[in-house]
Amino acid sequence: MKDKRKKLEIPKEALKSVNDFLLDENNPLINDLFTVIDKYGGINEINKKAEEASKLDNLIEKINAKNPDYVKDIEWLINAMDNHSFISVSDYRKKILGNKASEMKFNEDFAVTLELSACQYFPFLIDIVKDALENQKLVPSRIIRVRNMKEQEEDGDLPAMAAAMQIIGATWVETLDTKGTAPGPDGMPVNVHLGGPDTITGYFGGVGQPNDFAIKWIDEFLYYYTNYGIKQVLNVNPGTVLLGYFIHKLGINNEFKISVYMGNDNPYSCLWTLLTAKLFAREDGTSPLIGFNLSNSVNNDTLEMAAYIRKSFGFEDVVRLEHHITETWKSIVRQPYDRREELLDLAKKVKNISAKHEGGNVEIDEKREHPTDILEYFLPKEEIKKAGLWDYLRINHLDRNDAVNSTAEALTKNGLTFIAARNLHHYE
Repeated sequence: MKDKRKKLEIPKEALKSVNDFLLDENNPLINDLFTVIDKYGGINEINKKAEEASKLDNLIEKINAKNPDYVKDIEWLINAMDNHSFISVSDYRKKILGNKASEMKFNEDFAVTLELSACQYFPFLIDIVKDALENQKLVPSRIIRVRNMKEQEEDGDLPAMAAAMQIIGATWVETLDTKGTAPGPDGMPVNVHLGGPDTITGYFGGVGQPNDFAIKWIDEFLYYYTNYGIKQVLNVNPGTVLLGYFIHKLGINNEFKISVYMGNDNPYSCLWTLLTAKLFAREDGTSPLIGFNLSNSVNNDTLEMAAYIRKSFGFEDVVRLEHHITETWKSIVRQPYDRREELLDLAKKVKNISAKHEGGNVEIDEKREHPTDILEYFLPKEEIKKAGLWDYLRINHLDRNDAVNSTAEALTKNGLTFIAARNLHHYE
């Protein structure tokens, strides 16, 4: 058995050939990447612009130019945070457990990140924050967004969300327009052969970023990074994952989350992903892979194996494993889909995981006049309003956050811990 295992060792010659390929000055793949980096002024200038763009005062200036009404919401949010208006973690535990709260010990090393997806519109974020304030609920500490970037740049949602995330102490992910499911930033289709449901089998090969769109994806990322300080984006394609590793190793302070759409659904696909992350990590051991969303199909055994691989590569504190607890009622999985009980077992064993909520609680969502539907993520805002869907989607969003709170309650009742918006829900 020992001799068999030895055969899996990567020979130095193989590693040398990889390095020789990457360091070849005539390599067109790497040279194309350098060209787009140079377009934005080089690595140091890119990071400098991003840092400046992400400052709260500069974001508020951008908000004011597009949607002055949002500035009032930002000011209200800052004031509510400064006044410690939201329920603290200890008071939340007392609310759920009563006198038992003081008798229980909570291990913060295994705290579960409360995650909500998707928060498409800034007003919807304000809705859940106000609901949390009025009803002593929690605001999640991680937000996923799947909205057209150009559209939200134009109506002021993009800088407003970036500012709000800083204020409440949450991480967030944006989804770039250079993706195969929709027209790119220039309005042209990314994947010319894919359309609606009539071309569904074409999606089986991955919607991705075909041909030269991987480099265009980097170009689009650097635009939003340098103009708004958007640091973390969704990643759905092996090529753009690799490019994300490359630019981070080169010195750009980017981050990304691998989407559920990548289909990592077994321990070996997780090994492939994390192995590449290890090969291109910085010398300090950091990687831009911050969130790793496995397939909806995975069971706890696969998640535990992913955690085993992650720890072996020194990524336990770097790469968050993200797992769907609820899903939209329509258009993505067979229902009912509820993984909360499995999470309660997983949270005792696996560090640095998040509980992602894409739909409301099953018993609520299934009875709604308009239940959650993932296909509505990709509808233009104007079309949503014209179809009379805005108020329905607002209710769906409140339902999602109620599902987040149901998970926090279940964790608390089982002596487990969570991470809510860090600047709103303090520890005492």
